[in-house]
Amino acid sequence: MGFQQGLSGLNAASKNLDVIGNNVANASTVGFKSSRAEFGDVYAAALSGAGVNNVGIGVGLSAVAQQFTQGNITTTENPLDLAINGQGFFQVSDGLNPRLYTRNGQFKVSREGFIVNNDGLRLVGYPADGTGVIQPGIARPLQLPTSGIEANQTSEVRLELNLDSRQARTGTGTGITLNDATTYNNATSLSVFNAKGEEIAVTLYFQKGDPVADPVTGLLDNDQWHVYVTADGRAIAQTDADAPITPDANGNPDLPWTTVVFPRNGGAPRIPDPTTTPPTLLNLRVPDLLDANTGEVLKLGIADLTGDPTGTPVTVNLLNLSENGSAFSVTDVFQDGYSPGQLSGILIESNGIVTARYSNGQTKPAGQVELANFRNVQGLQPMGGNVWASTFSSGDAVLGVPGVGNFGALQAGALEDSNTDLTIELVKMITAQRVYQANAQTIRTQDQVLQTITNLR
Repeated sequence: MGFQQGLSGLNAASKNLDVIGNNVANASTVGFKSSRAEFGDVYAAALSGAGVNNVGIGVGLSAVAQQFTQGNITTTENPLDLAINGQGFFQVSDGLNPRLYTRNGQFKVSREGFIVNNDGLRLVGYPADGTGVIQPGIARPLQLPTSGIEANQTSEVRLELNLDSRQARTGTGTGITLNDATTYNNATSLSVFNAKGEEIAVTLYFQKGDPVADPVTGLLDNDQWHVYVTADGRAIAQTDADAPITPDANGNPDLPWTTVVFPRNGGAPRIPDPTTTPPTLLNLRVPDLLDANTGEVLKLGIADLTGDPTGTPVTVNLLNLSENGSAFSVTDVFQDGYSPGQLSGILIESNGIVTARYSNGQTKPAGQVELANFRNVQGLQPMGGNVWASTFSSGDAVLGVPGVGNFGALQAGALEDSNTDLTIELVKMITAQRVYQANAQTIRTQDQVLQTITNLR
């Protein structure tokens, strides 16, 4: 009698229920990929290979295939949580065995500074050198920096501002009184940093002077502005060759740092002669701050990096100064120095670059996450712990960075949910239950037929 068909059906329905149960159990597992049981009918082959209309002998489990469809992405409050929006797998390693692959982006920082998952496996990517340049090539476990970022002495300053051509003249370039705003028209401040990262407050004072004759017309219609500069309240000169500044007892300078001349049409400034071409850079040397009694250096100034006072100072670009009939306004100030800082946090960008943030406001790349993909993702072998291993069937890993080619982009502070659809799984469960009952019924019917036969007299 044909008990084989019903028995195989019971086994198949039981396996199907196992798969469905596993999907339901992992409905909340981050990065989990649901599976489905795939079946095939079974026929007994004739010895000669001939014959038609053979009666099947049941069903067999062909495969349990995982479905690598995209799961929903849910935001979190952890910047180390990562979700891949698209194709690809994170690579994780224990440093000894072959790499494993996962879609679970629940990462943390180990005591050694490595980015690890809950099983201690380290996230793999490209490291960065000491200057923050990513080093592509052979990827290795990413390790966050523990040291801070060194100070950077200011070497360049750029100013973008407008001087009001309607303002009255306030001086002749023979000095200003710092605490008397009637001796100059406007002022603006910025911070620069010396080699130790100490902040130096630099203030520029703009004094409208007597007009200068136009070289073509001879008319006095080229406006002249005298620029005075102080560093930590001390008047300074533009270069060592300038006439020495002899501030009074209150530190008020008697000479400008430089003079800016604007042509009658308000074009680019000339410094200082209206017939010359606009210079690109001016020098700004900040002398050391000395103790008036002992001569001790209280704060380093800014010369060159060797401390040579005749070395290269800060270069100041004033080409973006303008003069027109509108109010004084500063639209941009840039300087490239900063104080030392300590690591205060990290940010992982959509292209996988791990950016370290420091307490001084600076940022620097610390590495880049490398993703892997496979031609046959269903050939990957599940290893438990929500990771897979590559196999001959999956093929070798294709490597790349997020957002490039077929690789999905990363989303930090987010996780990919399980792609299990509970509604579908519950409907499948009902179907599998009915199939199980139906196969049991075929065995019962076969048993009744056999009982009838054996009762024949």
